[in-house]
Amino acid sequence: MPLSVGDKLGPYRILGPLGAGGMGEVYRARDTRLDRDVALKILNETAAGNADRRARFEREARAVAALNHPNIVAIYDVGSEDGASFIVSELVAGESLRARISRGHLAVRELLKIAVQIADGLAGAHSAGFVHRDLKPENIMLTTDGRVKVLDFGLAKLTDAADASEDDETRTERAVTEEGSVVGSAPYMSPEQAEGRKLDARSDIFSLGSVLYEMLTGKRRHSAAPTARPPWPPFSRRSPSLHQSWFRICRASLSARRCAACEKIRGAASRSWATCGSCWKSQKRNPSRGR
Repeated sequence: MPLSVGDKLGPYRILGPLGAGGMGEVYRARDTRLDRDVALKILNETAAGNADRRARFEREARAVAALNHPNIVAIYDVGSEDGASFIVSELVAGESLRARISRGHLAVRELLKIAVQIADGLAGAHSAGFVHRDLKPENIMLTTDGRVKVLDFGLAKLTDAADASEDDETRTERAVTEEGSVVGSAPYMSPEQAEGRKLDARSDIFSLGSVLYEMLTGKRRHSAAPTARPPWPPFSRRSPSLHQSWFRICRASLSARRCAACEKIRGAASRSWATCGSCWKSQKRNPSRGR
């Protein structure tokens, strides 16, 4: 359902397009009730035309709206108007992690700051029973004031007790689109997701490891097979201990025995941040060191 500038959907007036994804099109809109700009996502016609999928979309959107975390984009509203299902969320001013990576090398301090906030956001979602299922640089926003926002929980799934009672066939059906293709983004997808198996927080950890790898190297963990081991480049000469520790985290995140807890990544980031601070002070005292 393409919309034009000036069109209205309930109380929301369209200001312009922001982008499009697998679930639908995204617009910048004005909430005429509260006089604020928001992001409005329209569920695509294929999904909206299926009553079960539309109901699941609205149910999951309402559940995600209950999440209250500084590193997760807030959901304001969800509903239907003139046959179109939509979700309204916080409008984030800034750039995507994809745009930041494309601009060049991330300094260690910047990488640590971003990584720990991504892990914080995921930890908040996981503790509430959510799996993101499509974590990638495009779904991570960096705000103008230095915060990280994880967005697009359109593929999120509640891992509640009901899942434990599902048989394998039902779980596979829920992980696969109606066209028969697995939901998610291949370069960041865990092996279990690619195989249509039941997902838990460990699937997001694999995706986070893929994102960290790209932040460290500037390159995607490019492989058609999620189980393939990526090439590990030489460590940085400037901060070898920091980069070695983060490559170890990447390896652990991408392994079959990865832990489901983001706390390990957050803890590693905190330790690395302390080391980074010491290195930075040393560099100021003796600029010739570490070059």
